[in-house]
Amino acid sequence: MMDVPSSWDALRKQARKLEAQLDEQMNSYRKAVSTKVPAKNDTSENNLESGIDRLLKQLQQVNSQMQAWVSSGGTEMVSHTLTRHQEILQDLTQEFYRLRSSLRAKKEHASLLEDFREFDRTRLDLEEGVGSGEQALLKEHASISRNTGQVDTVISQAQATLGALVIQRSTFGGINSKLSNVSSRLPTVNSILSAIKRKKSMDTIILSLVASVCTFLIFIYWLSK
Repeated sequence: MMDVPSSWDALRKQARKLEAQLDEQMNSYRKAVSTKVPAKNDTSENNLESGIDRLLKQLQQVNSQMQAWVSSGGTEMVSHTLTRHQEILQDLTQEFYRLRSSLRAKKEHASLLEDFREFDRTRLDLEEGVGSGEQALLKEHASISRNTGQVDTVISQAQATLGALVIQRSTFGGINSKLSNVSSRLPTVNSILSAIKRKKSMDTIILSLVASVCTFLIFIYWLSK
């Protein structure tokens, strides 16, 4: 744990010490980031990142104490010195975050390339028959997938046939319902037709009677002349 300085000079001395340590570790970190092929799990890089992060937090703490000193009545020169230390802290922090992001991006890129190479090697082994057991498993998996697809096709056809039968059943049900309605109405229709026929018969009889009477009257009139 860092000791708390009791004067401005002690604070400034502590800030310079931390800045020097950060410069040294940042130089090492820059070299690590500039490496073409970074290691996946490099303990030295992880320790270096942790050390830089710890020093940055300590420098931030010292700057906060210096800010409190200036706020309590420091001179303009003291305020200018504080501003300079704050700028150094800001520059170091930004560079550290940028370098760390760049290093992680390189590691991820290298990991993806390695995974791709491993996949390509596995594929070549399968094509050349080296991994016969794995190849057999892949073939079996492909066969199962084809059989599953065929079963799905049969199920789909069965479902479609069932749907057609349901529709036909509904259609036949509607026809039966209509036939039942017609059958139920036939007596009424027959009754109406019978009534119409009876009415026509009555009209025919009445017309015949009228014609007969008129003919008889004409005959009587002709005889009386």
